[in-house]
Amino acid sequence: MKNFKFIDLFAGIGGLRIGFERAGGTCVFTSEWDRFSNQTYQANFPDDHEIHGDITTIDADDIPAHDVLLAGFPCQPFSLAGVSKKNSLGRAHGFADETQGTLFFDVVRIIRHHQPRAFLLENVKNLLSHDKGNTFRVILHALDELGYHVDHKVIDAQHWVPQHRQRIFLAGFRRDTGIKFSLDEVKIPDGPRPKLGDILEVDVPDKYTLSDKLWNYLQAYADKHKAAGNGFGFGLRGPDDVARTLSARYHKDGSEILIEQPGRNPRRLTPRECARLMGFDTPGTNQPWKIEVSDTQAYRQFGNAVAAPVAVAIAEAMAPYLSDEIVGLHRNKTA
Repeated sequence: MKNFKFIDLFAGIGGLRIGFERAGGTCVFTSEWDRFSNQTYQANFPDDHEIHGDITTIDADDIPAHDVLLAGFPCQPFSLAGVSKKNSLGRAHGFADETQGTLFFDVVRIIRHHQPRAFLLENVKNLLSHDKGNTFRVILHALDELGYHVDHKVIDAQHWVPQHRQRIFLAGFRRDTGIKFSLDEVKIPDGPRPKLGDILEVDVPDKYTLSDKLWNYLQAYADKHKAAGNGFGFGLRGPDDVARTLSARYHKDGSEILIEQPGRNPRRLTPRECARLMGFDTPGTNQPWKIEVSDTQAYRQFGNAVAAPVAVAIAEAMAPYLSDEIVGLHRNKTA
């Protein structure tokens, strides 16, 4: 189906949007509260509609009608790093977190009002186990009550990009369409998997090479945890390897993905390499991803993003079910 309409909630820098635009959709509404993410989003998606901020302040009536709702609702309340941090601070997390944990219910509010034909939600893998699985059960129950057939699956981006990055996706179609979409229909690429050498730049400024002080600290930190039987430490990788998961904290020390440099200390990835690692930018193309923010903000944005090729693959699998003809066929089968 071409020319279907979708909205992009908790949009970040537009990873999900890339997929659904390439599948023929048009974005009619965007919501993202972070001003630096908005700067990157606007640079890469020059729209005729503004980017709205805090979704909790937006009335559902003010959101245009749409066929598909996209939402990468905030990761931190459900991520292992976020939970550990909030536990150490004595703060609540998950749905008990008043600032972020309830934002899922704004997704519910908008779906209930507009009843889009379909939705795609994305979150960290740990959503499945958060609060002993209770959080995920609440989410599935809420979506079921809204009248949707929902399928969920953890998908690893390493089939498309040289990065081990597992995220959970929830795809739903309104039950009255008769469509029971399965994320197993997403096509996994054939052939050899990508390697880091595919995305590395040739001439990298010295500022990305770790100082002696930081490199010595990271080695000592890793040795300490290894002796204690823990798995914490840096991730040193070469051009034939696949990277660990890029996180929003990468700007701090780059420890999860360090690139070998013979005869020198290892280095961080550059923001451009992170864009490539997340599939936003492909070497050799004439449409490079625009990065107009600081390195710190760029690392945060890519660390929080959806791997764009994964979004493309999911959108291509869902798009055929968005046509009126397909819906009619499925309704007749279930009548």
